[in-house]
Amino acid sequence: MSALEEKPLPIIPRTGPASAPKNDADPFGRRGSGPGDGSRRRRRGGSGGPGRGPGWIVYGCLAAVILGSMFPLWWSFLIGSHDSTILSRDSFPLLPGGNFFSNAVEVIDTVPFWRATMNSVIVSTVTAVSVVFFSTLAGYAFAKLRFKGAVPLLVFVIATMAIPTQLGVVPLYQVMARLGWTGELQAVIVPGLVTAFGVFWMTQYLRQAIPDELIEAATVDGCSMIRTFFHVALPAAKPAAAMLFLFTFVLNWTNFFWPFIVLGPQNPTLPVALQQLQAAHFVDYSLVLAGATMATIPLLILFIFTGRQLVSGIMQGAVKQ
Repeated sequence: MSALEEKPLPIIPRTGPASAPKNDADPFGRRGSGPGDGSRRRRRGGSGGPGRGPGWIVYGCLAAVILGSMFPLWWSFLIGSHDSTILSRDSFPLLPGGNFFSNAVEVIDTVPFWRATMNSVIVSTVTAVSVVFFSTLAGYAFAKLRFKGAVPLLVFVIATMAIPTQLGVVPLYQVMARLGWTGELQAVIVPGLVTAFGVFWMTQYLRQAIPDELIEAATVDGCSMIRTFFHVALPAAKPAAAMLFLFTFVLNWTNFFWPFIVLGPQNPTLPVALQQLQAAHFVDYSLVLAGATMATIPLLILFIFTGRQLVSGIMQGAVKQ
C-alpha cells in the first residue's frame, strides 16, 4: 500500500464568520437572493423597464382613453339594437336591446349593402396597395438617390398637403366627366393612387432605415437600380408600409365626400349607401346606426389580424434616431 492510503487527509471544520454563507436563504451564498432582494428584482424587472413600473395613474389614463375611444361604437350598437322610439324616451337604456338583427336585415333590404361593401373593399384595397407601392418607390428616390431638383420637388410634394381637398373637386369632376368615368369605381380609385402624405412618410422612414453603405454594396455586387429597390429597399420598408396600408385603407373605407359626388346611388360605397337610409322628413337613427355598426365590423377584423404589425411599425418609428 502507498503512503496516502495509510494516512487519509484530515477534515477541517468550518468555523467563524468567514466560512459562513453570505445569505441564509441561499446555500451557495449568492448575492441578492434574500427575501427583500426578490421583491426589489421584481420591481426592477417589471413592465416599466429598469425603473418603477406604471402606477395606477397610468392605468387610469389608459382606461379612460380606451373607454372614450370605444364609446362611439358602443353608442352606435346601443341605439342600433333598439327600435325607432329609443330617442324619444326620457331616459336612455345602458344595455342593448334585441332588435339589432332585425334592423340589420332591414338595412340590407333597404340599400344595396352587399354591393356597397364589395365596392368599398375594392376601392380601399386597390388604393392602399397602390399608395404603398408608389409612395415607397418615390420615397426611395427622394431618400437615397441623388438627382437634380430633388429637394425643390420634395418641398412641392409636401406643400400640396396644405391645399384643401374641396378646392380640387370641380376640376376633378370635369376631368372624370370628360373621361366618362362618373358613376364608376375608377373615378374614386385613380385620383388616390398616390398621396403626398405617403411619399413624405416613406421618404422619412427610408432615410433612417437603409444605410447608404448597403446600397453601395448592392451596386458593387451588380444590382441594378430597380433590383436594389425590390431586394433592399422594399423589405426594409415593411413596418412603415404596413402602417401606410392601414391608414390608407381606413381613410378610403370611411371616405364619403368624393364618392358621394362622383358615384351614383346605383353603384355606391358603404358611406354613400348608408346615407340613403335617411328619408326626406324622418330619419330612423336605429337603422342608420345599425348600418354604421355593420360597416365598422370589417375594420375591427382588419385591426385584429394586423394589430401586432401595427404596434411593431409604431414602435420602430418611435425608436428611430
